Amino acid sequence: MPARESEAIVLRTYPFQEADVIVSFVTRDQGKLRGVARRARRPKNSFGSGLERLSHVKIFYFQRETRELVSVDSCELIRSPFGLESDYALGVVMDYLAEVTEQLLPPGEPNERHFRLLLAMLDYLRERPEGLWTAAAYFSLWAVRLAGFLPELRVSREARAIAEEMFQKPISQLTERPWTRETAADLRRFLVREIESHIERKLLTVPLLESL
Repeated sequence: MPARESEAIVLRTYPFQEADVIVSFVTRDQGKLRGVARRARRPKNSFGSGLERLSHVKIFYFQRETRELVSVDSCELIRSPFGLESDYALGVVMDYLAEVTEQLLPPGEPNERHFRLLLAMLDYLRERPEGLWTAAAYFSLWAVRLAGFLPELRVSREARAIAEEMFQKPISQLTERPWTRETAADLRRFLVREIESHIERKLLTVPLLESL
């Protein structure tokens, strides 16, 4: 049972048995994994706040080839998302990033570019919390492109221009125009439909996102 350590971003956790949790996380080198964190729900544990949604961590785990779930031993927090969670709208966008990643990525297939995309989104939201709609549109477009199923864009001329700009520049340079909720709405709705068609389920965070 080889011991591993990976740089990872936590996607979600849910209770398992009396004191354990199942944690889903995406690593830079191993792709998306799921594992059991023993005794993580007890007051004294080796995880601290490292298992919070979208925490950037170094995670230590054991993996057997014959088992779907890895055994998570501990984690070290690199960067916490707590500074973003005080704002409801930012929290919804973060939930959207985590849910799309959780549903879109296949297990155990490395996708270092999607990992870097998530980190870039978190850094952008920390620096420009008012740019939540830019982040949602940029992430959606690049998520479907990196997953390999970006279709022909059947959207308005304005939405197509936004998409072309996002392909040409990193998100940190998209400051020429304020992207409001309405500015990229056509593109965002199109991309959400494509994601839901690909994963064959409705995203739970989309109604919350569109109600902002």
